[in-house]
Amino acid sequence: MMKFGIIREGKTPPDERVPLAPEQCVEVIEKFPVKLQVQSSKVRRFKDEEYKNAGIEVVDDISGNDVLFGVKEVPIKDLIADKTYFFFSHTIKKQPYNRDLLRALLEKNITMVDYETLTDKNGVRLIGFGRYAGIVGCYNGFYAYGMRTHSFELKRAYLCEDRKEMEAELSKIKLPENYRIVLTGSGRVAHGTIEILEKIGLKQVSPAEFLTQEFNEPVWAQLQVNDYVKRKDGKPFTKQDFYNHPQEFESNFMPYAKVADMYIACHYWDENSPYIFTREDAKNPDFKIRTVADISCDIDGPVACTIRPSTIKDPIYGYDPQTESETDYDNPSAITVMAVDNLPCELPKDASRDFGRELIDKILPNFFNGDPDKILERATICKGGKLTECYSYLQDYADGKE
Repeated sequence: MMKFGIIREGKTPPDERVPLAPEQCVEVIEKFPVKLQVQSSKVRRFKDEEYKNAGIEVVDDISGNDVLFGVKEVPIKDLIADKTYFFFSHTIKKQPYNRDLLRALLEKNITMVDYETLTDKNGVRLIGFGRYAGIVGCYNGFYAYGMRTHSFELKRAYLCEDRKEMEAELSKIKLPENYRIVLTGSGRVAHGTIEILEKIGLKQVSPAEFLTQEFNEPVWAQLQVNDYVKRKDGKPFTKQDFYNHPQEFESNFMPYAKVADMYIACHYWDENSPYIFTREDAKNPDFKIRTVADISCDIDGPVACTIRPSTIKDPIYGYDPQTESETDYDNPSAITVMAVDNLPCELPKDASRDFGRELIDKILPNFFNGDPDKILERATICKGGKLTECYSYLQDYADGKE
């Protein structure tokens, strides 16, 4: 019988999320031929007692298990040799700060499966925290607007017990007539954002209506990539062409920036893609946006006012377009920026349950059904002390040659 273990999170700052909530651990034991232990932790939002009360064994030593599930990168000192690990390794883009982690995984003969690389046969990601990044990020966007205007103050999401308590705060939101919110993106993050916009009761309009009509109520529009980028040569837009040759495109966001009051960034951005808006764009007297919830949070990238990440405890700052520098978030001429880069951590119980649902439904069955679509195989970065074929491009990175 296979043995699963849920490890304690060891990264600093602490992360309170887990891959499986207590009741989900029970479900795993009932559904699959496994034994399951949870490593004792003083960090996670689900307490040891909640697992014990559900009948789950809580231990200090997790080394007796075959497969170990975490969330964030495991500190090198905590890695156990010859095990299979699941966590977000943040190595597949050759991140310099995790080079030593990849080396340690190889040296310790660890089989590493990265959640980020778990995809279906069409390359679509199967698991992640993006939905809750959108949910919390959208909420924080309205928190930022309330603080900027001193018109209302929402309770911080991380101080709420759960999503239900957070959503009870939404009734405090007061927006002017004809207030306009524009968002970019169509994936998990955008879907989470839209859940909050709909919970508030805001009206959705088309991009064309957003640009051309007046409204007597607050409205929002979702932009697809063909709405906010265009070919430089004026030829018709095709999505595949954009994905294959992003350098041949430029931003077409300014018409929306001239009428929008709030911008929520939910898109995926490639470094070869055009910026959404530049620092010069933000200096334009017609640039109207004054609250930005940058959930995507690419620093000094496509959203010019995102000059640094913010934190859960200190989530907003001001960006002065004229000086291109940070200022007070309630400065009337500033853009108020929310750029927290670990948003799901603010609702760790809800985010963990959402993640655990996908883990149970989409990933765990592949341990026992022969992995017919090679979901686990494709996501395995290293095994037996070597990089797998799909990730052999990381060899020079691991060797320190690049």
